[in-house]
Amino acid sequence: MEGALRDNTIFSSVYDFVLNHVVPDGWDGWEWAAYGIAAMSVIMLVVNSLFALTTWYTYFERRLLGRFQNRIGPNRAGPFGLLQPIADAIKLLTKEDTLPRASDRLIFNVAPVLMLATTFMIVAVIPFGEGSFLADLNIGILYISGVSSMAVIAILMAGWASANKYAMFGSMRAVAALISYEIPVVLSLLSVVILTGSMSLVDIVEGQSLPYLLVLPLAFLVFVVGISAELNRPPFDLAEAESEIIAGYHTEYSGMKFGIFQLAEFANVLLASAIITLIFLQGWRWAILPSHLWFLLKVFGTATLFIWIRATLPRLRIDQVLAFAWKFLLPLGLINVLAAAIEKLVWADPSNSELLLMATINWGVAIVAVAVFATAVNNGRHVPVHTVIAGVPPGVSSAEGVY
Repeated sequence: MEGALRDNTIFSSVYDFVLNHVVPDGWDGWEWAAYGIAAMSVIMLVVNSLFALTTWYTYFERRLLGRFQNRIGPNRAGPFGLLQPIADAIKLLTKEDTLPRASDRLIFNVAPVLMLATTFMIVAVIPFGEGSFLADLNIGILYISGVSSMAVIAILMAGWASANKYAMFGSMRAVAALISYEIPVVLSLLSVVILTGSMSLVDIVEGQSLPYLLVLPLAFLVFVVGISAELNRPPFDLAEAESEIIAGYHTEYSGMKFGIFQLAEFANVLLASAIITLIFLQGWRWAILPSHLWFLLKVFGTATLFIWIRATLPRLRIDQVLAFAWKFLLPLGLINVLAAAIEKLVWADPSNSELLLMATINWGVAIVAVAVFATAVNNGRHVPVHTVIAGVPPGVSSAEGVY
């Protein structure tokens, strides 16, 4: 066992234990067994940890939303409602699994599996502590961008196979948002790659002597907004529509198939928070606690930001969402990449003092760019940016009411 696997502390520990204590003395050539047991142990640990964290995160989000909205939240199942996620899981497992008569059975059943598989594939390159990862790919950022795009296929499959026009409408809205916001998200990641000189998530973490949140504020803004839209989080949750009283592309799903979609959706929030932590918040570095716990605290702190946005902003219309992507976020992403490229030419290997200078410049560029393009959008044909954020429809003043 050489290379990256030896650097993986969990894998190497299990491998050495099996090789030294499980395999009998004198049994040469059994390294493959230690390798397989160690690999399956790490995979089972990561997958089940993701399941457990996602389950607890659903409780965390519902309780926090209750606080934001002046209500209690789940408090019946178990002390303080802590067993509510378990009760929900049991309910979904025991509900009837219905199948629309006109649906495409194969595609209908494969769609939720593909959705969850995309989530697990992204986990493979997430370092969740110092020396703890499934794979440290030198194209980690590119891998995440490519794999996350598979969710578009799963959403479209679910809507089309349901033989329900409203489900199809919901899938098309979600796909339109995913495609539109993928470009600004990739541009924000590109600026990080330019500054770091590597697409490996481990290298990006280790290369942050200063958090890129401070050095690249415009990239952070574009990424957080763009990833919120890709996650179908409010105010960008276009799949749902009150006028149609449906849940979007998974309207026809019931039982655990519906539960798989929900599991993937909540798990993706944690994965997006982990990516933000790694790229902009130095990952596990400067830990005052064990690196894994420190990393998890940052992840849940970032997830709290998504919950705060959900509790604060109303749902937008699809024309508002798409105009916001193409006319506001895309130019900001291009400006961010241009600024990062110029600064990399000037400071090929920046010191801490030069990073502080870059941060000062980039904050100035971010403030000016946001102000200029907000004014440009306000003077254009589409709804003003502040009106989009407030959720006021065209032709209605903020004094007359909100959408």
